[in-house]
Amino acid sequence: MDNCLFCRIVRGEIPCRKVYEDDEILAFHDIHPQRPVHFMIIPKHHIATLYDVAAVDRDVLGALLLKAGTLARQEGLGDGFRTIVNTGRIGGQEVYHLHVHILGGPDPVGPMVRRI
Repeated sequence: MDNCLFCRIVRGEIPCRKVYEDDEILAFHDIHPQRPVHFMIIPKHHIATLYDVAAVDRDVLGALLLKAGTLARQEGLGDGFRTIVNTGRIGGQEVYHLHVHILGGPDPVGPMVRRI
């Protein structure tokens, strides 16, 4: 996707503060952090949402989750962290390139969602 923000980051057209990179995935700090530590892990190839995941994406999805704990510890989140994947408009997805948010810090993150 030529105009996808995260695809442009993958291609190096937009700078980021990298946490990790390999052939399949890229992790970088969020530019509007919601916690003291807030970074995202994305597949390097474009997948718009979890709705769009196919069997061919199984390995890269596994790579995202396998790396999450290692990177969280590397970033100082030894006591735990929140993992978020927003999907679609109702799910609060703002950039339509699949991404996993990793958030944490010294204090508990709080409830997952407000109770209604």
